[in-house]
Amino acid sequence: MINQTAIEFDEVFSQCRHVFEKKNKDYGMSWRIMRISSIIDQIFIKANRIKTIEENGTQAIDEGVHPEWIGIINYCVMGLIQLNTDLANKNLTDAELLNLYDSYLKQTKDLMLQKNQDYGEIWRKMLVSTFTDMLLMRINRMHQIIENKGKTEVSEGIDSNLMDMINYSVFALIRLKN
Repeated sequence: MINQTAIEFDEVFSQCRHVFEKKNKDYGMSWRIMRISSIIDQIFIKANRIKTIEENGTQAIDEGVHPEWIGIINYCVMGLIQLNTDLANKNLTDAELLNLYDSYLKQTKDLMLQKNQDYGEIWRKMLVSTFTDMLLMRINRMHQIIENKGKTEVSEGIDSNLMDMINYSVFALIRLKN
């Protein structure tokens, strides 16, 4: 089953990368001016919209939750890039940006595969709404970490939370597809 999960992850990552690449052509790297707090708030907006649709069962905008989950994944990657102090104030080429994108998704997938060894495929039995709640909880955690000036005593940092959020979002997209 883990091989199937790896294949499904690659399919989701391919969709997300395609959107990321197209949006980069449309907007360039305008998001590079954003602070991590603003990126987290963009994720919050998307996760909150998903929760509202889940709870109400309807939506006013004729766009489902699928693009929101993809947007969350892409904003998480943007956040990981912004957290990389070696890249601060560095102008990236499109090729460098996509290489970074691929590198962060590979790291995130590797993390998921490691965790899946311990947890198994339990996520396949979870409700998609649980993934939404887990994202919202992690957003609150990251807001607290920012208030603590990035310091944690025993907890993971913002980067680990972003990677977990990517994985939860991929799980949600896989579950919604099936």
